[in-house]
Amino acid sequence: MSAPEPERLPPGLVSLADHEALARTRLDANALAYFEGGAGDEHTLGANREAWNEIALYPRILRRLAAGSTRTTLLGRSLAHPILLAPVAFQRLAHADGELACAHAAAAQGAGMVVSTQASISLERIASAIADDPERGPLWFQLYLQHDRGFNRELLARVEAAAYEALVLTVDAPCSGARDRERRAGFSLPPGISAVNLAALPPRPRTGGSGLCGGLMELAPDWDELAWLQQNTRLPILLKGILRPDDARLAADAGVAGLIVSNHGGRVLDTAVATARALPAIAEAIGHRLPLLVDGGIRRGTDVLKAIALGADAVLVGRPAIHGLACAGALGVAHVLRLLRDELEIAMALCGCARIEDITRDVLDRGEGQRRHT
Repeated sequence: MSAPEPERLPPGLVSLADHEALARTRLDANALAYFEGGAGDEHTLGANREAWNEIALYPRILRRLAAGSTRTTLLGRSLAHPILLAPVAFQRLAHADGELACAHAAAAQGAGMVVSTQASISLERIASAIADDPERGPLWFQLYLQHDRGFNRELLARVEAAAYEALVLTVDAPCSGARDRERRAGFSLPPGISAVNLAALPPRPRTGGSGLCGGLMELAPDWDELAWLQQNTRLPILLKGILRPDDARLAADAGVAGLIVSNHGGRVLDTAVATARALPAIAEAIGHRLPLLVDGGIRRGTDVLKAIALGADAVLVGRPAIHGLACAGALGVAHVLRLLRDELEIAMALCGCARIEDITRDVLDRGEGQRRHT
């Protein structure tokens, strides 16, 4: 029997928008509703993208650009560039190789990857697939704290044994958002796709049905749960879902290793502030106390440059990776990452920035676009 034909990159894909357009023809209605939808009327989903577009760049000329590089450091780890794959659940909805394809693509492009608690492939299998790649970026595990502490301890032990380098604790989703698009589509997981890392989770205890969300908030994590997590893992912890400076200061005071400015891709609270708008105040609030990342609506290398200029150390992309995955598996995801990196290099050159550390608010227009975001 002959080997299967390797996947090829479809012609005409020159931007992340091209990947998105093609992916929408390849994903079925069920998967499309899940990956593309947001909460409520999807105002935040759209605002994330619009907010980056509203920031104007102010290029410089005749700058010394020899020996320039996108290389940076994060949690003491050297990275080829400041672009990571955000955690996205159930990636096998987009392609049979799912998270494995994204892991291989990230490794090939020197990008970091954050694996979702709700991955459709086991955390051990994902980690082992790229463990021996010397050029890969950091591998982190995104954590939803579950209602059973015994299970949480076992999950943490698995993550540490598989050599993940950090935990990304999602803190902005004590309950799911009202995702109208998913409900209209009747979204459900097809046979064979599940949150495999949660297979051994005991049933949620009954709460009596009173209080917010039918009593569900009785089990929601709080700052005490963060303290418990810090005592039960040796891994650095980043908090994902920060939108307020006061929460950022509390997190820094609590001793976390980093923060991710995120509104969950517009999937939790509709009309929540766009991440590009939230980022500057959070960067000012924490200074340089700890690493700061941002996600939400990033679709161009110019967006990456703007994020860094506003105070981020790196960015994460979620939906674009799924678009690349749907278009051409690992090759498609690698192409998405390469496009972003190439566009970042172009933007750096045209703004007179040879290195990541050269990117400051000087590259942002001093007019209306910047005033809105400071």
